[in-house]
Amino acid sequence: MNVAYVLSSLSRSNGGISKSVRRLAQNVSQLDGVRASAFGLEDEHTSDDVALWAPVPTRAFPIRGPRALGFAPGLDRALETAAADVLHTAGLWMYPSIAARKWKRKTSRPYIVSPHGMLDPWALRNSGWKKKIAERAYERAHLEGAACLHALCESEASSLRAFGLRNPICVLPNGVDLPDLSRAPEPAPWSARFSTDLPVMLFLGRLHPKKGLTPLLRAWATIRDSGWRLAIAGWDQGGHRAELEKLARELRVDEQILFLGPLHGAQKEAAYRSASAFILSSFSEGLPMAILEAWAYGVPVLMTEACNLPEGFAADAAWLVHTEERELTRELQSFFSMSVEDRRAMGQRGCDLAARTFEWPRIATEMAAVYRWAIGTGEKPACIREGA
Repeated sequence: MNVAYVLSSLSRSNGGISKSVRRLAQNVSQLDGVRASAFGLEDEHTSDDVALWAPVPTRAFPIRGPRALGFAPGLDRALETAAADVLHTAGLWMYPSIAARKWKRKTSRPYIVSPHGMLDPWALRNSGWKKKIAERAYERAHLEGAACLHALCESEASSLRAFGLRNPICVLPNGVDLPDLSRAPEPAPWSARFSTDLPVMLFLGRLHPKKGLTPLLRAWATIRDSGWRLAIAGWDQGGHRAELEKLARELRVDEQILFLGPLHGAQKEAAYRSASAFILSSFSEGLPMAILEAWAYGVPVLMTEACNLPEGFAADAAWLVHTEERELTRELQSFFSMSVEDRRAMGQRGCDLAARTFEWPRIATEMAAVYRWAIGTGEKPACIREGA
């Protein structure tokens, strides 16, 4: 079975989507009788990041016209010659959605679509009029033409139905790699700024308004005497970092908050291993890789219900927070009042949950069964819900 993954970017520019699809492709390609390849659109980070996909072969194509659409005629030609049995598109609202429909018309073969949270209510309201145009022009046809839709969680499955889609849906989460904690950790990325005696709360992700960092900074200003420090890591999108830095100065908490920029490799590992807690006070998510990674490192997590990981609350591995400033302030204060031992126990429960539920080899095996069912060579997996 030959599986081709198609997404708008193969690099860090695609946030957690690129990493989750890359690790899925790499794990699927390790299964007996399965080959995987990946196709994307070129961007400023493609040349730096494409090697991370090895041994999965990749191709990226130049864009003609505005980046927002990503028109890349070279993608059409490449898919036609890829000899794929099934296509798996990740993300919406750009040219890969159109290319997948063209490929199906030419080959009569099936494709799977993973919206990655892009049909959740908050995501639909963001730049809503542009998405309405794209929906009518091509996106609804792309979605309705899928042999199966992939939802990362039950909440996303409900959003797909609320959008009016009646395709079969498979519900499978993102996966995570369990780290080797036997190696000695490197110094924390904030070690030159914050005392090692102070607990540090970590945010790691792209700096975008939907991540809820503005209410987090406002709440932090109210509890500035807590003794905690905040490390914000991730790449800037649309100038949001400058807005946040300005707000931190205005609130006079800039001495307690450190903006680290993107972290990769050993630096990223050191951040997880040194953090006393991880926070994602987000308005909207698909299923955030950063939370799975924090759990894998045994870090206690603070998150909103919009992070779509109710398993964390059920396992007492996560602390519920909200995006409203006063609620968030109270929730941070309550978390800070916990003992170090209780926080460590919460982190261990998260680590156990990651190992039990979210390891990549298990997720890849289940997704491969979905592909075989879609092309007619396998039984229907238990994760699939038939259309209404």
